[in-house]
Formats: sequence, structure tokens, C-alpha cells
Amino acid sequence: MNPHLVCVGGEDHALRIPFLMSLREKGFRITAVSSGSEAAFLRHGIPHRQYGFDRFSSGTGQWATVRTIRKLMSELRPDVVQSFDTKPNLLTPLAARGQFPVIRTINGLGWTFSSLEPRALALRPIFCGLQGLVSLWTAATVFQNRDDQAFFERYRLIRRGSGRLIRSSGIDVDAFAMARHLAPPAMKMREDLGLDQSAEVIVFVGRLTRQKGIPTLLKAIPRILSKRPNARVVLVGPWETEGPFAVDKADIDRYAPNVIVLGPRRDVPALLSMADLFAFPTEYREGIPRVLLEAGLAGLPIVASRMPGCNDVVKDGWNGYLVPPHDADGLASRIIDVLSDRDLGKLMGGRSVELVREQFSLPWVVDQYCDLYKKVLSAKSHGDLARSVSPILLEKDAAEPEMGGVRR
Repeated sequence: MNPHLVCVGGEDHALRIPFLMSLREKGFRITAVSSGSEAAFLRHGIPHRQYGFDRFSSGTGQWATVRTIRKLMSELRPDVVQSFDTKPNLLTPLAARGQFPVIRTINGLGWTFSSLEPRALALRPIFCGLQGLVSLWTAATVFQNRDDQAFFERYRLIRRGSGRLIRSSGIDVDAFAMARHLAPPAMKMREDLGLDQSAEVIVFVGRLTRQKGIPTLLKAIPRILSKRPNARVVLVGPWETEGPFAVDKADIDRYAPNVIVLGPRRDVPALLSMADLFAFPTEYREGIPRVLLEAGLAGLPIVASRMPGCNDVVKDGWNGYLVPPHDADGLASRIIDVLSDRDLGKLMGGRSVELVREQFSLPWVVDQYCDLYKKVLSAKSHGDLARSVSPILLEKDAAEPEMGGVRR
């Protein structure tokens, strides 16, 4: 009988559909649980259950979500549960309370550990306390970058030996290539957006929030234009749904027509095909940003913040540049450097393609998750999950590639 894997996430959970489909091909029976729409899951034949939570709120209201998840799990009767995203990673183990094995993936520490706002500073010890608590009911914790794993281990927020590094949720290289092949030509894309063919297009993809560094990117624009007057910035991603974190639209409008805001788009591979450079000035502690993998596959040079997660994809001076967060001048300088040397940009972009294909491809990532699930299920069948899984996870994965190398 195929093991039943229930995968819990937030409103962007549909982005993991290729991951879930690959797991299904490996023999798992999949059910997705998310706070988003079920339409995309059903199109791919993945059963979906919806639950609600407010990602901007905290406090006692979250217990209602815990009860909802507990009820869903009672109905779904999973063999193993996988959770992603900050709140699902906290609420799902609390709902499980050891009744079924839960594996969490820490895909970034987000706003709480990136912001210096008083509320974020006040929430940090609470967050740490909750992480330590839910680790009691977590079979294993997956980290997407070494910085997050080191943080959890340093402050003993997970049980000894229960952590594992699996970099990203993987990217379907073939599907991305097909999407680019089916997309309109870059010239047509530029024409539709009102961009001159001589424009030097800088693309950002992500939530249009302060924490993603949009104000820093906007602040860099005048300096970029002083050296590269044909530069244009295209911002792709949600804005109106971002609540208190959203960038003020008036701040963006101030830079028109040099900045174009497209909102959420489903044709990101096509948009990347018409770009000259990808900018990602995030101030977040990221997991492994999927958009950096997409930009890498598109062969774009990348200028990103020197933040956890970004460091795992961009090697400074090799396939792009890393600059300190909040540093508008540094961001502008590196963008100018790339736009001024097209041969260098092409070389960097080619290195990114190779890196993503070799170290972040979907099959490579899925195989690691399957190995982990099998070990957890084996431990469960022996009736002693904690003691059986931990020694296994302590083993060093000799096949794990380092940043500069290529897995063969």
C-alpha cells in the first residue's frame, strides 16, 4: 500500500505542485492542505483540503487553526505529514502531538529574524520557545540552508540529530525550459510592456514588500540611470495582499516610467527571458528563494543581498554579486557593473544555469526527501520514532555538493 503523505503549507503552496507530483511518481499517495485555492491542485489530480489562518496575526486565534488541522488529520489519517512555511511549521506539530510523524521544512526565518522593528524583536524569544516546544512532536526538521540549521542547533531549538539539510524544494528544469520555449519572443514581450528594444531590463520577482528590499531597489534607480539611462526596472509579484508589509504605491509611482509594476504573473519564465539582469535586494532570512533558481535557469546574472539563502545560490563575483541588505549604493554599483560588461553578465548567467541544473534540480531534491520519508516510516513501524530517526540523520551525506562544485 502506498504511504499517505499529507503536505501542509500556506497560500503559495501551489508552487510546490511539481514537488508533490514527483513524490506521487515515487509511490506516495498525496494530499495537499493549504490556505490557498484548490483549483491548481485539482487540475493536477492532487486532492486538496483548505484551512484558514492570517499570516499577519499572532496570538490566541491560532489555536482555532490548530484544532482545524487536528480535525483534518483525523479525517485524512496520514502515514507521514510534511509542513512548509512559518506558521504551518509551528501549528502542524502542535496539532499532531505525536499521533503521526511530522517533518518540517524551515524555508527561511523571515521577518521575525530579519527586522529590527520592536515587534519583531519582542517576538523572537517567543518564536524560539515555540520552535523548541514543537520539536518535541517533530520527527525531523529539514533546513534549506546552512545558516538556518546552524541557528537552530546553536540555540537547541531541535532535538539532537533531528536536522537535515536539503537545499530548496527543487525546480523542474525541463518544465521551465518548455515554458520558455512556448513563450512569446523576448522582443514581443518587451513590446507588450512598452519597453524599447534597447532598454536594459532589470527584473525583480517576489512580494512587493519593504522586507523584500523594494525601497532599497527604488532608491538605487537614480544612480543606475545616471550611468545606464536606458535601464528599466520591472517588478513582478503581489502587492495589494501584503497588508502592513506592502510598499506604498506612491513610492513606486514616483519612479515612473522607469519602473513598471506588473503584479502577480504566471508567465515568469517568459518575463525572465526578456531581462538582462535579476535583482533581489531582500532583507529577509530566506530559505532558498525559488526566484533565484528561476533566474539562474534563465541564464541571468544576479545581484542579490548577502542574506541566508541567497548565499547558497549566488557566489559573489562568480555567477553574480552579493551586496549588504539596505545598501542602495552598493546595489546600484553592482547592477551598473553587470550592465556595463555584457560579456561578464553572459558568463555569470551561464554559470548560474549549470549550478541550478546540478545542485537544485527537482529529481535530486525529491530523492533526498523520499529517503528521509522512508527512514521516518521505518522508524514509525518499529514504534520508536525519535530514537530510530535521529542517529540516521546524524550521518554525513557524502554526496552533498558544495557551493563551488558540481555534483556528478
